[in-house]
Amino acid sequence: MKRVFVKHIIFLLLFPFISFSQSTLNQFLTPSDTLNKPRLNTVIISEAAISGLTLLGLNELWYKDFERSKFHTLNDNEEWLQMDKFGHVFTSYQMGKHGAQLLNWSGVSKKDQLLYGATLGFTFLTAVEVLDGYSKEWGFSWGDMLANGAGTGLYIGQELLWNEQRIALKYSFHHTNYASQRPDKLGETYLEQILKDYNGQTYWLSFNLHSFFKSSKIPKWLNIAVGYGAEGMLSGVKDIDNQVLTSNSRYRQYYLSFDVNLNAIRTNSKLLRSIFDVFNMIKIPFPTLEFNKNGGVFHLFYN
Repeated sequence: MKRVFVKHIIFLLLFPFISFSQSTLNQFLTPSDTLNKPRLNTVIISEAAISGLTLLGLNELWYKDFERSKFHTLNDNEEWLQMDKFGHVFTSYQMGKHGAQLLNWSGVSKKDQLLYGATLGFTFLTAVEVLDGYSKEWGFSWGDMLANGAGTGLYIGQELLWNEQRIALKYSFHHTNYASQRPDKLGETYLEQILKDYNGQTYWLSFNLHSFFKSSKIPKWLNIAVGYGAEGMLSGVKDIDNQVLTSNSRYRQYYLSFDVNLNAIRTNSKLLRSIFDVFNMIKIPFPTLEFNKNGGVFHLFYN
């Protein structure tokens, strides 16, 4: 399995959490109107250091346990019912979003925010993919690269078209019983399962209704979300050798639900706005309709 747990959380390391007095903190978190070189240097050095140390750590702590090889590619597009690919889209989108926001905080022009900040996820994940290419256990995946590009494109495309993110890419998770059958693949602890158990993950496109109908009285915080998930997977390919799960047990799930745009919640606190912005990547539980090969299911509150 790819290092999805690294790809899901690395972008969070780019967000500064600093404790000051309320007034000083608000001033610190306010984006600069003009280019602020000290801020920009801090962002560049921090991103370079964190990315470099992460890649070095992966190379020394992860890849060293597996045999190296010549650079090669791998077609893994049929694995995990493409849930891993949605993970790449999500991570690339979120890293690009926060990368652009950090440059905006530094007073960088909109063009350079999109050129150098929004592509952060694609650049970093490409480097990880190259490391995969030199590992015999994995390989460079063009499917992963396409997914990385899709996540980056989703952010940049909306900024170019609307100058705002009307469609947010979000994530949710619920515990399943599959991880206990394959803890080596799907995680032993709950935290590992959040990051590795594809059966419990759902990826959402959350549409902000007010942004599409600005003259309406629709609340700015109200979203409609469509989600994708999958279930019945103990490995990347069909579990034909398993006595409990067969290839017929693997199926896709599609969801329709409400959601909350946390960025639309009014507050004068820059800190709260920043926290809301980070946690806006998580889909809020709401009544949800699920559609799968067996029909429809209603969930009172779906994670």
